[in-house]
Amino acid sequence: MKQDLIATRQAILDGRIHPQAVAQACLDIASGSSCQDAFLLLTPDSLMHTAKQASAKVSPLSGLAVSVKDLFDVQGQVTKAGSVVLNEQPPAKHDAYAVARLRDAGAGLIGRSNMVEFAFSGVGINPHYGTPAAWDALTNSPVGAPNEARVPGGSSSGAAVSVATGAAFIGLGSDTGGSIRIPAALNGLVGFKNTARLVPTQGALPLSTTLDTVCAMTRSVRDTVLAHEILSARTVPKTDKPLASYRLAVVRDFMQDDLDEHVSRVFERSLQTLRTAGAQIEDIDLPELLEMGPMLKSGGFSPSESYAWHRQLLAKHADHYDPRVAQRIQLGAGMMAHEYIDLLQARAEWIRRIESALRHHDAVLSPTTPIVSPRWKDVAPGAERNAEFFRVNALLLRNTAAVNTLDGCGISLPCHEAGELPVGLMAWHGAMHDDTILQLALLLEPLLRKA
Repeated sequence: MKQDLIATRQAILDGRIHPQAVAQACLDIASGSSCQDAFLLLTPDSLMHTAKQASAKVSPLSGLAVSVKDLFDVQGQVTKAGSVVLNEQPPAKHDAYAVARLRDAGAGLIGRSNMVEFAFSGVGINPHYGTPAAWDALTNSPVGAPNEARVPGGSSSGAAVSVATGAAFIGLGSDTGGSIRIPAALNGLVGFKNTARLVPTQGALPLSTTLDTVCAMTRSVRDTVLAHEILSARTVPKTDKPLASYRLAVVRDFMQDDLDEHVSRVFERSLQTLRTAGAQIEDIDLPELLEMGPMLKSGGFSPSESYAWHRQLLAKHADHYDPRVAQRIQLGAGMMAHEYIDLLQARAEWIRRIESALRHHDAVLSPTTPIVSPRWKDVAPGAERNAEFFRVNALLLRNTAAVNTLDGCGISLPCHEAGELPVGLMAWHGAMHDDTILQLALLLEPLLRKA
């Protein structure tokens, strides 16, 4: 496991390492084979300039490298969102809010990270710019067997690989249905989806205005807390509550349906580790989760809201879209206004009932994804693999998307051992439970790393 941001920053403040040396090491990784297709644009001059200035002042990020998902505006750069249909758009005049906050905290922007086109998939494939291979942050090696590349998860695919390989300390991304937590789980990282309203989305190209969340991936929970504090412009209070004081739940239906054997084994082992350490974990029924599919039968928020944004582009450039992405966006064309309004109302009532059901618990523990990272060859572009792609995509998104639909918050923590395929354990709850989830994660992380 590579050193995290906070440890590296301390080494800089102690004079044991210069920020420019750290920046150069990150650039060397970013331009190497482990980051192939992880970046759409590298900005070495910007990173080195910030690192040089960092030696003269103290800031939360001290000039350390941050990657920016191609979804976000960066002043002077074209925001393509992993597509080719926006190539001729003018450069952004201003930084997105999230980018500006990271800059103000001393971030060195290393470049724009690759992503699923328009953020519309949990698998991580991009037929226009290539797909980076999943990289295990725990062992600093590719995920899986040699010559059997696995997909990194999406849609924040390049962000995950940039952090897992050591090219960046923070991967700025978005999470509409799991786009931070899925790649975090598949690459052995920490990925936190905060309550959506806590971080402004201005300057980020929308997928779903209802569900879009601006957040990040890091190598440790303490780095995640720092990143969240910067992005949300708020402080997470410290607490000395012991693990045994948290009331934790495990949902056996829905969240654990169709688990592959490896995920099931690692998740159960992790729960036993936590129980041995004193965690109070209760199995509960949450039948409301089974209602999510029927509630979204008219298509859900992402297709309808993305179609509203894309309809003119699709009319002119449909042939230039990733066909799998275009197919999902065009599903939104058929949603009627009354169906959309009905969905808003049904969701509000569904949220109320789930929050009521969880009122006696501090967090729910679930596998982040029901399956391990799929092999690239099984889901690569091609009509003959579409059925498998959409099956895998639905599985990868299922657990995480439930938290987005809930307007909740959740964190994915690596819980696998060295030599195993990466698996994430997700701790989650409803809206505005962010502090509790982060405080709990600080306690869970060292236990899961030893699981």
